Amino acid sequence: MADFVKIGTKAELPADGEAKEFEVNGTTICIAQVDGSYAAMENMCCHRGGPLGQGVVLDGKVICPWHGWGFDPKTGASDQDISMGVKVYPIKIEGDDVLVELP
Repeated sequence: MADFVKIGTKAELPADGEAKEFEVNGTTICIAQVDGSYAAMENMCCHRGGPLGQGVVLDGKVICPWHGWGFDPKTGASDQDISMGVKVYPIKIEGDDVLVELP
């Protein structure tokens, strides 16, 4: 069963058009702000393992800093290979806490 866990506070969230890494329970999560909305996704690029949270947001996609692969922050789908993608996680803000639902 999945549970929502606190990964940080609102003040720690990335600015619009940016991504950031958050560590929780030994797992690194990428949080991105795209057009004013937040998305949580697996931090490791499925192409070569690049850290998505160290990438940028461009044209509504999270871009891996290693080889430029783009991922839809809502679905995790890759722009370069439709058979590949990353996991996405539900995210919510309660008061000042940022919570992500992890398996």
